[in-house]
Amino acid sequence: MAALWSRDRLQDFRARVRGCLVGGAIGDALGAGIEFLSLAEIRAQHGADGVVGYVTAYHRHGAITDDTQMTLFTVEGLIRAHVRRDTGAWHPPTDLHGAYLRWKATQSEWGPDERKDEGWLVREEWLYSSRAPGSACLRGLEDESVMGTLERPKNPDSKGCGAVMRSAPFGLLVGWRPELVFQLAVECAVLTHGHPTGYLSAGAFAVIVHAVMQGAPLEEGVRVALDLVKARPEHTETARAIEAALAAVRTGVPSAERVEALGQGWTAEEALSIGLYCALVAPDMRTGLLLAVNHGGDSDSTGSICGNLLGAMHGDTVLPADLVAELEGRGAILELADDFAMEMTQGTTLHGPEAGETSWAKRYPPN
Repeated sequence: MAALWSRDRLQDFRARVRGCLVGGAIGDALGAGIEFLSLAEIRAQHGADGVVGYVTAYHRHGAITDDTQMTLFTVEGLIRAHVRRDTGAWHPPTDLHGAYLRWKATQSEWGPDERKDEGWLVREEWLYSSRAPGSACLRGLEDESVMGTLERPKNPDSKGCGAVMRSAPFGLLVGWRPELVFQLAVECAVLTHGHPTGYLSAGAFAVIVHAVMQGAPLEEGVRVALDLVKARPEHTETARAIEAALAAVRTGVPSAERVEALGQGWTAEEALSIGLYCALVAPDMRTGLLLAVNHGGDSDSTGSICGNLLGAMHGDTVLPADLVAELEGRGAILELADDFAMEMTQGTTLHGPEAGETSWAKRYPPN
């Protein structure tokens, strides 16, 4: 890929990857302290405008939740899938399953001491903290020997937002066709969320990110996603929620009340609808993120989705500096973003047949 891209395009790609991952983490952290409050409670505690910056969650400002944790392991799983291709094996859902099992370990183990030879991300101590993980995510990974598939999905009745909120990284695969991005996101969603609305929303979100990563208008990405969603059985809830977000743009000045008319965000289609609406109407990053979190519902997930979209659209230079500076795990998130960009553009140099013995396979073991 690198040989085919200009220097400017390579730099743009890295900036958008950084923007997507850090932007999502900022939205997640903005909503972390208010996700279980009603809109009235948010305003009573923080004023008529609601939160205007980070509030304390998990004993600190700028704390991320399971949304960012799982998104990071999605990125790591995608890198390892590409590394493992050198061995002749290519089945990304297997690599993503392994990545989510490593995330699951961070929710119950004391720390990374026993995690040897499993790559660098799972050895990051700050990730060893349970941040209100979704029950479907944990249940879907309980039997580590059995992966969910489209034919036999895990939690077939679950359409919570736990799959959609972690699926932005699939959209970073800009060298893939949209239908393949959609399919991979769907196949990895059913590892924990087997309801069609749960996995179709994840696929739609990935495709929208994929479009804006390449400079397409957000509305164009939505149209591509809708076409792919509507081609699948049992698409009605997901398509209706996406169309509701588009319709809400035309109803008047954005407000928390208009956000709440789209739902609360606990389910996949509502979280996608709210995050998408807020990205569509956002005049700037900060305003869009604050709109996405100041409602009574799953504020961290809707903030994360909105942040992923806006960051992928505009790159890391639009991220509010004060929010970046205080973000938990900022260094690791940026490191992972840059590793992903290098893997996608310089993979052959890092670990290809002519690369020889490198440290890359220690960072991302092909197993």
